[in-house]
Amino acid sequence: MPRRSGPPSCPNGGVAPLPRPAHLVVTMLDIPQSSGDAPLLDAYSRAVTAAVEAVGPAVVHVAVRGNRGGGAGSGVIVSPDGLVLTNAHVVAEAGTVQVTAAEGRPMAAQVLGMDADTDLALLRAESAAALPAASLGDSAALRVGQVAIAIGNPLGFSSTVTAGVVSALGRSLPGRGGRPIEDLVQTDAALNPGNSGGALVDSAGQVIGINTAIIAGAQGLCFAVAANTARLVLGQLIRFGRVRRAALGLTGQREAVPRRFARALGIEQAHSVLVAAVQPGGPADRAGIAPGDLLIAIAGEPVTGVDALLRWLTGDRVGVAAEALVLRRGDPRRLAVVPSERA
Repeated sequence: MPRRSGPPSCPNGGVAPLPRPAHLVVTMLDIPQSSGDAPLLDAYSRAVTAAVEAVGPAVVHVAVRGNRGGGAGSGVIVSPDGLVLTNAHVVAEAGTVQVTAAEGRPMAAQVLGMDADTDLALLRAESAAALPAASLGDSAALRVGQVAIAIGNPLGFSSTVTAGVVSALGRSLPGRGGRPIEDLVQTDAALNPGNSGGALVDSAGQVIGINTAIIAGAQGLCFAVAANTARLVLGQLIRFGRVRRAALGLTGQREAVPRRFARALGIEQAHSVLVAAVQPGGPADRAGIAPGDLLIAIAGEPVTGVDALLRWLTGDRVGVAAEALVLRRGDPRRLAVVPSERA
């Protein structure tokens, strides 16, 4: 099962950069260098080095101080005026934030907004000069097996590069707010504590993800928030300082649809959401949804569990009436519900 500083396991977890383990022996190899090495680089090496040269200057070290001590992670400059994407868990309890550019220049930074549901946060680095910025690519165009390059600051080692491949697409892991983080990019490019918030890059030098999580104890199971998700969250954080999401004002749990009702009513799905409680005066309450109801579908989409309902409750549902199909003691009812904005 994934394990993180708050599920799942994170490459930072709010822990300050670790000292070098006492048992770590660093051996210096005296390998003669030749100015003629460049022609010997193969296509893979040229692709990796070109991508690192393009994006590396835009990856920063993020240092956080708060009431509970300090922590560190990474970030990606996405605008020359100092906008920096990082992970929400890196800056969740920040009192002060400092980012350090790849060339070693420290800059004070402010948290402009964060979204725990996607583990993303937006910072503004204070700089009088324009900063090198990376471009967010199209993660929908990714293919399993293509090159993936991680750039970050693991264990305090700045500007570290690891490379691998995109090993899977469309993964989901539980987020801190209970809503699953969807459409994660899985990679085997090695991540360690401190890589959180760093860049996952393709061979064209485009940021395809923001590194966010690893599965502790596994080898090569690392995850990044897809660039298309990051772009959406970035726009909302700039505009609102938060990501708008809808709410129904109810709590529930996954429950099997009784077979006799499913057969009688032609319901194909095996599971729904059993409403446990309804917020007085909330959207569900105003619509007539009551505890004990089975929420089968909303706006024509099957509700097969709480995760499916949360995925449906996006910001564009706020204030828009939708038909909810519920079963109440076996009796189907169609109720009009208008989601409100989640606090």
